[in-house]
Amino acid sequence: MDQRDPSRDDHGTATGRHVGVVASYDFTLQEELRRWIPPGVACTVAYTEEVAYRDNLELVSRLGRPGMAAKPVHELVARGAQAVAYLCTACTFVDGVDGERALRAGMVEHGARRALTTSGAVIDALHAVGARRIAVIHPYLDPVDRLLTAYLEASGFDVVALTALGLATVEDVYAVDERQVLGAVARGDRPEADALFVSCTALPTYDAIPLIEERLGKPVISANQATVWSLLGSVGERARGARQRLLARNP
Repeated sequence: MDQRDPSRDDHGTATGRHVGVVASYDFTLQEELRRWIPPGVACTVAYTEEVAYRDNLELVSRLGRPGMAAKPVHELVARGAQAVAYLCTACTFVDGVDGERALRAGMVEHGARRALTTSGAVIDALHAVGARRIAVIHPYLDPVDRLLTAYLEASGFDVVALTALGLATVEDVYAVDERQVLGAVARGDRPEADALFVSCTALPTYDAIPLIEERLGKPVISANQATVWSLLGSVGERARGARQRLLARNP
């Protein structure tokens, strides 16, 4: 993702900040992810190995095994990453709260000084904006959607609405654009929800978040946004993004 000298910013000023991202082998939103990264912070992405699967549950279950992150974490640490995030939502909630914790522990065992996951970052982000009752927009099929609800409820939140995008395949998910995200959020909001969560790192949200927040008057948390916010916060940096409520709060 970033081939710059990780110790220098765009003007050649030494910073010493370098973060790493473990992404699934099919991740395609590298450029959007980079928009949250401030100048002066290097971010390197390493990918998991490709896995065979019969359905979405098997895919995210296999990608969620702690050993899957071993090789990319080693690569990122060797390149100087001071903190590492596993960027995948379903992969990091599919085995519940204990599974998310095990993933982070495995990343530390493989050399990460600081380790976090998308699902863990989302929980921190929802707490940061004061959310308790949340409406969720997601692309998952059953039973992955039920596992998401279980994870959020086990983490202390009340899921007041769960709105699916109605997609049949992984390829369909990666074809979603921000217009579709905006429409799904509009359908999925509920008056009793005090925040919205757009789940899945394959959904583009950078430009959509401020539009939704202005329209609905409540915080919107997306998977990629929360991950970068938490990852940068772990090394004393702040994510950048105009009119995104989460980014005004410290991790």
